[in-house]
Amino acid sequence: MNMNTTTTLAARAAANLQRVRDTRPLVHNITNQVTINFVANVLLAAGAAPVMAHAPNEVADMVALAKALVLNIGTLDDAQVAAMLHAGQAAARRGIPIVLDPVGAGATPLRTATAQRILAETKVAVVRGNASEILALAGAAAQTRGVDAADSVEAAVAGGRELARATGAVVAITGPTDVIMDAQRVVRVTNGHPLMGCVTGTGCAATAVIGAFAAVDEDRLLATATALAYFGLAGEYAADGAPGPGTFAVRFTDALHELTPEEMEHGARLTEG
Repeated sequence: MNMNTTTTLAARAAANLQRVRDTRPLVHNITNQVTINFVANVLLAAGAAPVMAHAPNEVADMVALAKALVLNIGTLDDAQVAAMLHAGQAAARRGIPIVLDPVGAGATPLRTATAQRILAETKVAVVRGNASEILALAGAAAQTRGVDAADSVEAAVAGGRELARATGAVVAITGPTDVIMDAQRVVRVTNGHPLMGCVTGTGCAATAVIGAFAAVDEDRLLATATALAYFGLAGEYAADGAPGPGTFAVRFTDALHELTPEEMEHGARLTEG
């Protein structure tokens, strides 16, 4: 990886952050009821505008106003599945990017089948999951602990590449190093901090931030990679002096709000290949 390319990716991250703040894209979330408030606050802190509409008879109208749609299967029921499919099909017709978070895919048949159905019946632009979720969607053997991964990121890379080829979506496998790929390219992001894994909702919020960046960057792979670099760098800033997860969670929202594009360009760690 040459320094020129590294510098270019960091500059792209800074530019995308500035675009989010300049345009305040509306991100429509049908998401995890456990983390919905945290996700909305993270999007506000990043500079985007969240809406958390999930009624099946409203979602198509809301999608028409949005710049991105985020589907998170963390707390599934039949009505939510119907809403996700309805919203996803409306977004696909309008060319609005759809970001899927397949929470717990591989843990139960319902979760795996729902994620696969969304992939089959809509046009997902980005899939963001942990290693076990991505392996499950790729049809490979995966180990889960509830909704947590029991596989390493690198163990899921081959499966992620196959999933990207089969669906046409960008696939992001998040962990200590995030690996983002499409059918041809791979970008790795090493920003982040272990305390991020101690706060409920950071994965859900990362997916929502990808939605905000996808709203301003039509290269979905670079939108995803730069969003995760921003998210991870904010985690590093928040962890500086944080005594534990509770304080960290508050500081993290502050860091997302306060992080400047200049700091982003200096601190983003993205490598291609």
